Amino acid sequence: MRMVMAFVLLSTLAACARVPDAKAIRSTIQAMAAAAEARRTGEVLDHVAADFTGNGGEFDRSALERLLRARVLAAQSLGVSIGDVEVELDGSRAIARFDVTLTDGSGRWLPDRRAVLRMTTGWRREGRGWLCYNANWAQR
Repeated sequence: MRMVMAFVLLSTLAACARVPDAKAIRSTIQAMAAAAEARRTGEVLDHVAADFTGNGGEFDRSALERLLRARVLAAQSLGVSIGDVEVELDGSRAIARFDVTLTDGSGRWLPDRRAVLRMTTGWRREGRGWLCYNANWAQR
């Protein structure tokens, strides 16, 4: 009986364990990259806040959606590779910095068929997940 109670207690504690915030943000970024590569822009946007701003106000969420859809339609094949993600946590907010390498089999929107962007992204916890509310990017 004690073994059963110990097992139930350990199982309950394991189920309640929360994924560390930095790991959750890294996983979300990888999921967004996988969705983009699979041409599922809606799944990318599932992790983008409604009040998103990008590149100093040049993009809002709608403009980002249009950009993603245009790139997906124009690219014959799309590759998205995320480098090491550095995460700085500050309570319910975080900053994640990383390089992303984009490849395009058609060569139409990436002239040399490859681009490396340096990303600085702002995240906030909403509910049990994290949403990107800000991003700035520049070609390396």
